[in-house]
Amino acid sequence: MIKHIVIIGPAYPYRGGIAATNERLAQEFQRSGVKVTIYTFTLQYPSLLFPGKTQFVENQKKPPINIVRRINSINPINWLLVGKEIKKQKPDIVLVRYWIPFLAPSLGRIIRVVKRNRFSKIIALVDNYKPHEKRIGDRFLSRYFMAAVDGCVVMSHSVKADIEKDFPRIPIEYCPHPLFDHFGKIIPKDEAKKALKLDVNKNYILFFGLIRDYKGLDLLIEAVHLAENTVSNFDVIVAGEFYGDEEKYKNLIEKYKLSNRFHVFGQFIPDDLVPYFFCAADVIVQPYKDATQSGVTQVAYHFNKPMIVTNVGGLPEMVHHGKVGYVVSPNPPSIAQALVKFYTENKEKDFSAMAAIEKNKYSWKRMEETIYILYSKLFYKKKTFHG
Repeated sequence: MIKHIVIIGPAYPYRGGIAATNERLAQEFQRSGVKVTIYTFTLQYPSLLFPGKTQFVENQKKPPINIVRRINSINPINWLLVGKEIKKQKPDIVLVRYWIPFLAPSLGRIIRVVKRNRFSKIIALVDNYKPHEKRIGDRFLSRYFMAAVDGCVVMSHSVKADIEKDFPRIPIEYCPHPLFDHFGKIIPKDEAKKALKLDVNKNYILFFGLIRDYKGLDLLIEAVHLAENTVSNFDVIVAGEFYGDEEKYKNLIEKYKLSNRFHVFGQFIPDDLVPYFFCAADVIVQPYKDATQSGVTQVAYHFNKPMIVTNVGGLPEMVHHGKVGYVVSPNPPSIAQALVKFYTENKEKDFSAMAAIEKNKYSWKRMEETIYILYSKLFYKKKTFHG
């Protein structure tokens, strides 16, 4: 019987989707009667390496979870001390979140120390094995981290394939990313538009999340330009903090004379405002050039929203073409064609109805059970080996 789980990764007071999922998963374990401790960072990214304005939440209460701030990502002595602290506790499972090679040295060393207790099973919950924005040394760092884990849970088949290229024998379980279901109820569309000071008589598409090059906002801008000769009855909401060159997007919008159609909220969107952005929109567009899975998809499902996504990474696994939206090639003409089709064929109602049904697949209980299944396989394998 599993009694104690330690989660290693971002959590309060850090912001972002990974922190939110760690906290939500911890609460799911707690509901099952399991003791949960999250070990998070005192220093996650040095300021020089962080592209945003802040790494921390603002005006948000600490969730009802035991969160311990211990990990300094650039201090090797700290890694040994944290590893020893967790090792002594002998948790049944150490669930370590992995999404970026920069953290491989700290996380990899910590779990190597923990493993010395010959009791805890080290399970990696892997968002990305290969980063979206690649750098020299990424593969070496990811291999260093992965060599220390006992097994992995992945949220897309593309990540599973990436890991298996380097570690063909490692036990891997797949579970799709659960819903972001902590944002509350669906808000009437007109009410959401008014809250954002948008025209209630206009239609809106939404591009949501941190704005990085691989997320393809430039593709969407060009697609809107291509589509406007056929359908011009929609504007675009861009909601998220820019992690990169904001000017190139502004210049592209000005080039195509689309300034009056793009409503840019260029800051990190706190949880209490998220419902307004999603509920104001007819459809959520993810024109990504590269992807694994996406938390934006799971927020869209929570609010029963249709989606237009590109056929990269795990996005087509989550959005069934012609059922809850469209899956298209990552280029402006394909995205434009999907926008035109969505509005000319009035697909919002049908896609929304199907999204309300499809989202039932993406439960936190399923993720919890997937982790338990992997633990059981690892535990049984050890018992058999020593038996």
